[in-house]
Amino acid sequence: MTYDAIGGGYAVHCRADPRIAALVHEALGDAASVVNVGAGAGSYEPADRFVVAVEPSTVMLRQRSASAAPAVRAVAEALPFPDDAFDAALVVLSVHHWADRAAGYAELRRVARRRVVLTFDNDVHRQFWLIAEYAPEVAATDDAVGMTIAETADGIGATRVVPVPLPHDCVDAVLPAHWRRPEAYLDPGVRAAGSGLASLDAATGERMTTRLAADLASGRWHERHADLLDADTYDAGFRLLIAD
Repeated sequence: MTYDAIGGGYAVHCRADPRIAALVHEALGDAASVVNVGAGAGSYEPADRFVVAVEPSTVMLRQRSASAAPAVRAVAEALPFPDDAFDAALVVLSVHHWADRAAGYAELRRVARRRVVLTFDNDVHRQFWLIAEYAPEVAATDDAVGMTIAETADGIGATRVVPVPLPHDCVDAVLPAHWRRPEAYLDPGVRAAGSGLASLDAATGERMTTRLAADLASGRWHERHADLLDADTYDAGFRLLIAD
């Protein structure tokens, strides 16, 4: 499993950003019970509702805090719950890791009347400067997965698609979170926090950081991306799909 191999520092870096969390929790509406599928360390689980987490990785399960919602080890494609067991199903940035997305979508529809999925539009995501200029291998990996917003929206029966811009001081270390803080990508801990960069082989990662460090030192990065330096938010393609 991907996160059994690379998820060791996830809980430290991938904390819930309160602005993103507010959008996620609003999308859950009046749901009193929530199943969080691909829950990881539980960073976006609401504290004011009954939540059950589903996570296949033991590495991720071990990082859940003592106060986190109860968790079961299972996969999205075979949820161990009866039909209509929950008011809502929540998925935060895990659909692209599912082995059988169609089966996972069907399971979400089976166990919950409302589905809320935070995912990303690869056509927009691949334009992020770190991917486009320094790590095109990330885009190639996403292309191989083949996930699209249209596919996921259709799969869960989404009625709304809400853009989720990333604030310049985002505290959740998703890959584009440091869009205005490029030096952060020189930190091995930051690179290890998300699957896109953590999955790069050592030589590719070294080439990426060497080029980025040189461009930061010379000022070339700041010249190319001067438009970002005063921006408050950035659209990296993150989308909240809501089926209600």
